[in-house]
Amino acid sequence: MSSNETIVVGGGLVGAAIAYGVLKSGGPVTLLDQGDVAHRASRGNFGLVWLQSKGAGFPRYARWSRDAVDHWGPLASELRELTGVDVDLQQNGGFWIGFSEKEVVEREAMLAKINADGRTPFEMLDHQALKARLPAIGPKVAGGSWCPLDGHANPLKLLHALHAGIKALGGRICSAVDVGEVRSLGEGRGFQAKSSDGRQWSGAKIVLAAGLSNSALAPQLGLHAPVLPKRGQVLITERLKKFLPYPTNKARQTTEGTVQLGFSAEDVGLDDGTTVEAIESIAKRSVATFPILSSVKLVRAWGSLRVLTPDGSPVYQESARYPGAFTATSHSGVSLAGSHAYEIAPWIAGVKPAPDGIGEFAGERFLDPNRKFSSAY
Repeated sequence: MSSNETIVVGGGLVGAAIAYGVLKSGGPVTLLDQGDVAHRASRGNFGLVWLQSKGAGFPRYARWSRDAVDHWGPLASELRELTGVDVDLQQNGGFWIGFSEKEVVEREAMLAKINADGRTPFEMLDHQALKARLPAIGPKVAGGSWCPLDGHANPLKLLHALHAGIKALGGRICSAVDVGEVRSLGEGRGFQAKSSDGRQWSGAKIVLAAGLSNSALAPQLGLHAPVLPKRGQVLITERLKKFLPYPTNKARQTTEGTVQLGFSAEDVGLDDGTTVEAIESIAKRSVATFPILSSVKLVRAWGSLRVLTPDGSPVYQESARYPGAFTATSHSGVSLAGSHAYEIAPWIAGVKPAPDGIGEFAGERFLDPNRKFSSAY
């Protein structure tokens, strides 16, 4: 343990982005990564850098998401220069697709509320206008919304780049670490993380970015991070000639030419498997959206567990009982990667003040009996 060592528990996109940012702020970091046995949302992520729809009913989260998309270009460039890894960022806009006039009308009302400050531009398109921009769209599509700030990236390359960046900056990554216990060593003495096999790590600060494990770890340090799994299933097609120049909310074409299709939302505990029913549903909806996919071969399918709070929004907090202990939980590990590296990390490192209004993300909001929450999944 060095005098200012930060222990980050969780090696997924959230933890890796924070560890990377703390290192850039000048502090030593040890990242404890559970590894491939983890229910890692980072490796099942859809890869959207998405702004539209974020923060409905939660203005601070809408502003947080808006700022995050501005961080993405600098982050991608910085990681490419430092590590040589291109994360395949394409940020030239994105479309939400609706199948009924009712859906489209409700969408417009929601986006208008999010854009109350004028910083989240959007455009509503009927079928004809949408087809002019996405010629492959099918006749069953009623219309959609467009946001010029949206985009997508390769989540696996992003995770690889962040880990490579951590190593390049002198950070330490410990793999196959299943942390089950965290504790304060006493006022001014730092914190300790203990794995299930008895190994221990100590640091002056500790960040709990362990996804679904945060629900058990956070209370050990006086924090509240209620998270539950929500399974999403994803399909991958064979490589196709480029036909989808922009990502949509349920389909995107990668730089390699494959098409990634989703989504589903299932309450199945920690089961991250796949089902025939969900695959069939996703495939049918995808063909209705883009009929060109009707004769395409599917080459892969997987399930992954989203890390969702009761309102679907992040939890960021420093423990009042044990200052120096932080929790960071978000299901938007791709979209918010820049904010985690450039805003949350400097706050944790102590080189910048807490982001404005960060208290609105405290986990205690879920203890308010007068508030009702919906994750929108």
